[in-house]
Amino acid sequence: MKAKVYFSREITPEKVLELYKMLGKELPGKVAVKVHSGEEGNQNFLHGEFWKPMVDYVKGTVTECNTAYEGSRDTTEKHLATMEKHGFSKIFPVDIMDADGPDLELAIPDGLKIKKNFVGKHVENYDSMLVLSHFKGHPMGGYGGALKQLSIGVASGYGKKYIHGVGDIDAFWTSDHDSFLESMADAAASVVNYFKDNLAYINVMANMSVDCDCCAVAEDPCMKDIGILASLDPVAIDQACLDLVYASKDPGRDHLVERIESKNGIHTIDAALKHGIGTREYELVEV
Repeated sequence: MKAKVYFSREITPEKVLELYKMLGKELPGKVAVKVHSGEEGNQNFLHGEFWKPMVDYVKGTVTECNTAYEGSRDTTEKHLATMEKHGFSKIFPVDIMDADGPDLELAIPDGLKIKKNFVGKHVENYDSMLVLSHFKGHPMGGYGGALKQLSIGVASGYGKKYIHGVGDIDAFWTSDHDSFLESMADAAASVVNYFKDNLAYINVMANMSVDCDCCAVAEDPCMKDIGILASLDPVAIDQACLDLVYASKDPGRDHLVERIESKNGIHTIDAALKHGIGTREYELVEV
């Protein structure tokens, strides 16, 4: 069965909420709203105010985890200060999910490369998760979307090193690249299996740089904004975003495609399919 992916070319906070409502999904209980808080110095991330109608509607708590590299978000104290500067904690309750140890360990018995995932312990405090992703390029993953938010995004600082190192934190920067992408898919699957059906995904294709929001010094966007997508399927929504990039006639499209292909970004989707957490067969419903 094809997954439904709702799509609008209009990029506004109100349109995010409209597309979410079209999913027909009422996220139960306490809702973790996973965002990317943006490294200090980054100019492309989506500020807190953009997400306000959506977060308010689900009465969610904005959640993040600390980074594995030095910067403005590698400790809870610095991360909270950055989230204040970037407009999140001024208007939302904010939770750094790995502020307290020990991490929550999620088993991945069918993992392609890793058999466990270390996520922020506070994940246990939530009944469901709304994954809000800024779709763009990425210097390691090729692209960043829903699958990256589920994997690297929900992983603790230690867990990020574990995924990057394919189970060996000392190989954080030196692991085999395709194995790292498969580890991301493993980790994403563990979070999907943890929350089961209590997940929904929004991808916003705006400010599309070849670099991630984790880069303090990032390239400016290389192509025009495309739109907002919403789905209950993390694989389908990422595949749809990639297809929209490839179909674009924008002159900056080739630069983004080169980044995606040079890092074999599609391999993360290939690996996620093996876990059965989604399908790349989708119906794009333009709104």
